[in-house]
Order: sequence, then C-alpha cells, then structure tokens
Amino acid sequence: MSLTIYDISQKAGVSIATISRVLNGSPKVKESTKKKVMDIIEEYGYTPNSSARAMGLKSMKTIGILCADSSDIFLAKAVYYLEQNLQSNGYESLLCCTGYNLDAKKNYVDLILSKKVDGLILVGSNFIGTTEDENQYVIDSSEKVPVMILNASFRHDNVYSILCDDMNSMYRATTSMLGSGIEDILYLYNSLSYSGRKKLDGFRMAMQGHHSPNYEELICQVPEECSSMNAIVAYIEDFARSHTFHGIIASDDILGVAAVKYATSNNISIPDELSVIGYNNSILTECCTPTLTSIDNQLEIQTRSLVKTLIGVLNGREMPQKTVFSGALIKRNTTKF
Repeated sequence: MSLTIYDISQKAGVSIATISRVLNGSPKVKESTKKKVMDIIEEYGYTPNSSARAMGLKSMKTIGILCADSSDIFLAKAVYYLEQNLQSNGYESLLCCTGYNLDAKKNYVDLILSKKVDGLILVGSNFIGTTEDENQYVIDSSEKVPVMILNASFRHDNVYSILCDDMNSMYRATTSMLGSGIEDILYLYNSLSYSGRKKLDGFRMAMQGHHSPNYEELICQVPEECSSMNAIVAYIEDFARSHTFHGIIASDDILGVAAVKYATSNNISIPDELSVIGYNNSILTECCTPTLTSIDNQLEIQTRSLVKTLIGVLNGREMPQKTVFSGALIKRNTTKF
C-alpha cells in the first residue's frame, strides 16, 4: 500500500508540517507525537528514514489556492504570481473562487482538502474574520495541512501570514498629504476586511496626530451597490454637494481612479485643486489621466516570500509564522508633494 504524507497526517491527527519535522528529526516535536507518527508508519510496513520519499510517503506536489473573486485586479495578480512561483518549485495548484460568504468559503476549503493537497493558500484579507467562529475553519484546516494567508495576519500553529503593513503604509501616505498643506481629506473605502480595517486605522492615526478637526465626517464607505465606476463617481459627486475636500485617499486603485474621473468630469484641476492617492499600485494607476499616485503593497515580493515559506514548511524546516513588508508611496501626477 502506498501512502501519501497527507494519509499519514490524517491517521496521526497532526499536520503535514509536523510529519515532515518528525521525518527530518526536528527536536521541536513532542516525543508522544513522534511515537504516534512512527507507530502509524510502522503499522503500514515502512522503515523510518530521514527522507519522506525514501519511506514511500509521496507528496501530491499540489497546493490549493482560494480567492474570493478572480475578477478582482489585486487577487488575480496575486494568484498569477503564486502559480508562477509554485510551478518554479515543482508544485501545481488547484484554484477555487469562493465569493465572500463564510459558508461558501468553508465548503470550498473542504473541497480543496478532499483533493489531498499538500498545503492551502488563502489569498486576500477577507478570509480572516473578526470572531473566533468566523476563523474556526482556518484553525481546522491547519490541523491537516500548512495554511498560508496572503495579506492578513492570523496567529495559530501551522498558519503562516505574509502581508504588507497596511496601517503604517496608509499612515505615511496620509501624513504626506497633510504635510503638503491639505487637511480636508476625503477617505474612501469599500471593505472592512482585515486589510481594510488596518488601512482605516492608519488614516485615523495620521489625522489624529495632526489634530485635524472633524475628520471623521470625511470618512466614507462606498455602498456595495456602487459596483460600477460611474456609480462610484456619482456617489462622490453627491457627497461633494454637502462637503468640502481638497484631497482624496482611497483604499484601492479602483476608488482612486473614480476620484480622478470625478475631478475631470467636474472641471476640478488635479493636483492643483484636488490631490488623489490610491492603494495597490496596480495597472490602473497608468490607465487614467493624470496618472495615479498609489501605495505599492509589494505584492510580487509578498507572493515570492509566501511560496518560499510554504516550501520550507513542507520540507520540515522552521519558518517564520509572520512576515511583514513595508508599502511604498509611488508618486505620479495626482499629487504635487
């Protein structure tokens, strides 16, 4: 009988990473756990060895990738980078687009795990909720395979987080706009995911530190029904009828481009009368006139680090459970500072 490393982890009730550590003689595995794993291996007629391959434990060489929406520019680019890095390391991938419903996410995780993948990658901060119940499926998954989270942080054994420091990145961008003399800044966001909350915290921290009065009145969550560019522009126009602002900071580039379109449609000069900053430094930044200043969240570097961490875990090495990168403000023509 030929067992996979997944089969052994299932029978032992421990993660694949733990199996790898046992096989590689890691001193960080409890003796009771080592005994449980080795007993199962011996039960199926294998002789312990330092190599999983030599013992007949075969990796499926496949990683499960889950993202909420493959039409999202950020998520699509992340999936592309991940697949390229996995392939260069000899791994194939299975992709599921889950949507944003919690039950759907759980169902797709179960489906991916049923394919006996070696690891699981959750792409996007929407996979991490705010309550224990919302995150239980992540914990359950980590008991079976290593779980990698891109763009969010979650602390648990066999869960590894790779992300941009969205809070400080947004703080620095806001501080730059404040430093140019613009204090009445409209903050546009459309999500309170893990990343969305961090960005909003960074904006608030900068405004509070600057002692800007009434800044909360200029924090706006764009309604979910504003799904088109024209709808977002109309929303900004409606808001502008009762509020004054000379700067707009957006939580993603789509909102940033909508802000540019709002200005050009209303004969507002950019950046002389209105400065705009987006987030993600996506291809959209070069697709509007003037080109959009944006925060680069180092996505390509994040994905490369994630795959490196995952491969290390699968090879039984101790890897950092959290890796954080700093974003960079890429200045273009929508700002003059």
